[in-house]
Amino acid sequence: MRLDAAPEDKLDKICRKLDLKPDEQFLDIGCGWGGLILYAAERYGVRAAGITLSDDQQAYVSQQVEARGLTGRVEVHRMDYRDVPEHGGYDKIASVGMFEHIGCANLTAYFAKINALLKPGGLVLNHGITRSEPEASGLGSGIAEFIEDYVFPGGELVHASDVLRAASVNGLECLDAENLRPHYGKTLWHWVTRLEQHADEARRLIGEQKYRIWRIYMGGSAYAFDHGWMELWQVLAGKSVDGNQLNYPFKRDFIYRDE
Repeated sequence: MRLDAAPEDKLDKICRKLDLKPDEQFLDIGCGWGGLILYAAERYGVRAAGITLSDDQQAYVSQQVEARGLTGRVEVHRMDYRDVPEHGGYDKIASVGMFEHIGCANLTAYFAKINALLKPGGLVLNHGITRSEPEASGLGSGIAEFIEDYVFPGGELVHASDVLRAASVNGLECLDAENLRPHYGKTLWHWVTRLEQHADEARRLIGEQKYRIWRIYMGGSAYAFDHGWMELWQVLAGKSVDGNQLNYPFKRDFIYRDE
C-alpha cells in the first residue's frame, strides 16, 4: 500500500486485534497525539480515554475531540499510567510505542497495573520495540548510545520473552504475538528518503543539528531492524473470567479482512 495509507491501516489492525465493540470502555496508555483513540471512537464507536505526559499533546487532542464532535465519547488526561484510577475497569487497553520507556525493572509492575485496570474478560494489546537477543545489553555500531544521548534518554529494550513472562505472571493470558520487524525497517527507509528529499525545509523548521540527529536515528534504526538487532512485537493478552477460557476468535483471519 501507499506509505500515506499505512498509519491508518496500523490503527485499524490494532482495533481489530482488540475486537473493539461499540460503547466499550477503551484506554490508550501513552496516547501521543490521539490518533488511536480518535480513530477507535469514530470507526468503532468506543468510549475512549487517553493518557499522556505531554501538555502539548493533551491540548492538541482536546482540540481535536471538540472539533470532531466527540465530546463525551473521548477524553484525554495528562497523567502517568501508574496513577490511572482502577475503579470500574476498561474493556480494552492499548499501549503503542510506550513501554520501551518504563524501564526493565518496572516491567512486572506495568503489567500488574494493566491487569488491575482491565475488566474480567478484557483484552490488552502491547505494541513495542524489543531487542532480538535475550541477553544483549544494547544495539551494535553505537546505535544504543546515540539514541540514549540524543533521542530517548532512559529508554530500555527487553526481549519478547520478557514481555510474555511479565504479562503471564500478572494474570494475563497471551493470546497472540506478531513480530512486525520487516515492516518497521521498510517504513523507516521510506521516512529517511522523504526526509532527505525535503532536507532544506527540514533544516529551516528544526535546524541542522536536529535534522542530522533524526536522519541518523531513523537510518540507524532501519539498519537495526533489517539486520535483526531490533524487533517490533504486538502481544495481545486477556484477563480471564473466574479462571475460565477467554471468549476470543479461534482464527486470526478476521484481523486481515479485505477492506
